Amino acid sequence: MTNQKENEEYGDRNLEELGEEKPISSQAIEEAVKRIDERLSTNPKEKKLIKVKRFLLKDYLPRMKKYEKQEELLAERNSYSKTDTDATFMRMKEDAMKNGQLKPGYNVQIGTENQFVVGYSIHQSAGDTSCMKEHLEELKKNLGGKLPANIVADAGYGSEENYEYLAQENLGNYVKYNTFHKEATAKWKSDPTLVQNWLYDEQKDEYTCGFGKVLRFKYIKSQKSKRGYRSTIRVYQSDDCQECPYRKRCIKQGNNPNFKKQIYINPKGNELKAEARANLTSEYGLKMRSLRPIEVESVFGDIKGNFGVRRFILKGLEKVKLEWGLHCIAHNMRKLAAVLG
Repeated sequence: MTNQKENEEYGDRNLEELGEEKPISSQAIEEAVKRIDERLSTNPKEKKLIKVKRFLLKDYLPRMKKYEKQEELLAERNSYSKTDTDATFMRMKEDAMKNGQLKPGYNVQIGTENQFVVGYSIHQSAGDTSCMKEHLEELKKNLGGKLPANIVADAGYGSEENYEYLAQENLGNYVKYNTFHKEATAKWKSDPTLVQNWLYDEQKDEYTCGFGKVLRFKYIKSQKSKRGYRSTIRVYQSDDCQECPYRKRCIKQGNNPNFKKQIYINPKGNELKAEARANLTSEYGLKMRSLRPIEVESVFGDIKGNFGVRRFILKGLEKVKLEWGLHCIAHNMRKLAAVLG
């Protein structure tokens, strides 16, 4: 029977039994079957109702339960592996040309001190940014409620949410953000299309671009991250960009004369980035930055390169945590043996 014929024969009745304007779920389907049973108890020979019940039990209900199971396994992720449902598909750089390959895996985070692993955490999210708070909370729990005085991390962890967390915990912020190194280049500083190079009039609350066009404040919008963190964004817009020589570089829809330049400013995020930049460019910050590749990268290099740990043997989040913990213990024991001579 085709889908069209099924819909013609059962569609209206199914909707009626499930209830209009109600979310369809396995529970709603089961309740509909109960209502059908009640109606059949008074009229057991109603063939159309019997067919509807059979269709709900054999088609709708199994498919809905399968869908709900998949939704439960996904949680906040966008993928999972059938062979290890806790694993998420992530882009791995494994071949000689460093081509990205999508494979099921876990995001491993470690904290080190003098190349000893002091804490680790395993995550199902591919991005490092969303892992930082959870990792530090796990580290704090394992260290008796304390965290190291200073946190050093690369640009993958720089975000308003993470910077705010470090400030709340009174931790030294030596975490880069994605444009930290670019901002120091002559090309960046001379680019007239970058907002960072524009003039801002605090009294009038307006920006002047590299071509002298004024962008005035329009409205405020709230932006929510995947982790639920909310940022307040101030939106500014120009009055006219038609004669601007940088139009095609500055506006994505540059060929459309009706589009006007809009910029999105995050005052709190920019303030926290400025604090991080001041820390990173200070004399002590330069020293702290130089430690990161020596510290954490050498530990990963030792475990992965020297001892060939490139894949997890076990499956499931909890088992993977245990397996990685054993690798960290083994690394610390080797390191201690080398230090003690």
